[in-house]
Amino acid sequence: MANITYVEHDGTRHEVEVANGLTVMEGARTNNIPGIVAECGGACACSTCHVYLDEAWIEGVPAKDDMETEMLDFASEPDLVRSRLTCQIEVTDALNGLIVHIPENQF
Repeated sequence: MANITYVEHDGTRHEVEVANGLTVMEGARTNNIPGIVAECGGACACSTCHVYLDEAWIEGVPAKDDMETEMLDFASEPDLVRSRLTCQIEVTDALNGLIVHIPENQF
């Protein structure tokens, strides 16, 4: 289990526990975190679960694969270093304390 903090565009913080094996996107949806739309349900086919990793976590999250990198081209205002799709980040104990920032728009 990992504590993950989701930070809305306006600065509102939501700290929740997410079970290992779920994705960061599933943790957001289970806990009704606003701003994570996830239209494709986690199939890496839409980029509406886009977030920016907190700077302290850029090296602490497993690297993106080619499919995620391609889908990020469709995200609203992607950042080459910090942007991730939450459906592609599996929760493990190593992500305890993860902080992600939700963009103002997902489209």
